[in-house]
Amino acid sequence: MSLRTDRVASLVKDEAGMYISRELNDSATGFVTVMEVHMSPDLKIAKIYVSVMGAPEIKERAMERLEEIKGELRTHIGHALRLKYTPSIQFYLDETMDRVDKINRLIAQIHRDEPPKSEES
Repeated sequence: MSLRTDRVASLVKDEAGMYISRELNDSATGFVTVMEVHMSPDLKIAKIYVSVMGAPEIKERAMERLEEIKGELRTHIGHALRLKYTPSIQFYLDETMDRVDKINRLIAQIHRDEPPKSEES
């Protein structure tokens, strides 16, 4: 990525994060966090990766709600950033934190199942 795409991605992340936290603040959609934004080289597409805390049903509802407000978010970003082209938005569910949690649980289980080591002097 170039410096410009990185800067625009950072600005889109900030604006999207603020907007989403304001619009999706009910328990039906869980806690939605913008984790990362990738911009296409021509700055016409913004891939927004979000993390949603909650059960799979809550994650599904949050993604549906994000799709519903996609147009409003694009308008908001267009007004806030004043780019030549307002990027179209694509949402992706970032499940990195779920994977990290699963790995941590597996490691903890291994340590619980491991017999204690005897010290030899």
